[in-house]
Amino acid sequence: MRDFPYLYSLRNCPFAMRARLAIYKSALPVAIREVDLRNKPSAMLKDSPKATVPILVVSPSLILEESLEVMLWALAQNDPQNLLRHDDDDKFNDILALIYRFDSQFKSALEDYKCAKRYHEDNLSDQRAVCEVFIKDLEQRLAGHQFVLDNRESLVDIAILPFIRQFARVERKWYVQSPYPHVKRWLNSYLQHAIFSKVMTQFPCWQSGDAPAIYCA
Repeated sequence: MRDFPYLYSLRNCPFAMRARLAIYKSALPVAIREVDLRNKPSAMLKDSPKATVPILVVSPSLILEESLEVMLWALAQNDPQNLLRHDDDDKFNDILALIYRFDSQFKSALEDYKCAKRYHEDNLSDQRAVCEVFIKDLEQRLAGHQFVLDNRESLVDIAILPFIRQFARVERKWYVQSPYPHVKRWLNSYLQHAIFSKVMTQFPCWQSGDAPAIYCA
């Protein structure tokens, strides 16, 4: 049987989700190993002592442990929709800068917002306002074109999508009434698309010896 790259994944982890989105967009066949982080398989610990998802094992000598690395690797192999803007270095740099901004700043603000809601803290609106700085920037961008960068989907869209999805779920009633129609349009277009259902397929928890669950477009 042919050996495929395999991805240790967790369905609702936003980092694993965006890795799976990029793999799907690349149309590369990859075996999914859905894991329970409370009971990590020994093979996962052997492949990566870091033991956090996603982990993509391409070969014994190439193991990718960060979601952005997985995304860039997959689309470097095959990028039929030109999500990396191979023909435009400036746009590629803009993509990476936007992803870095959300990864380094929005993600921590989002965690504070989620904690404020979960623990009924009295600074919920303040924590939401920190997140809204980023949401307002997205709203302005999406008012001018269909996707974040321009009128074509790019890597930045699928990289930030899982985190905007989380933001929308913290205070659902507030979000539905919020003054961000373009962000809501953009997010809904993904959540209602068949691709998202495919990416969010629930795989059985992987055990050593299981037949590979091949995941591809």
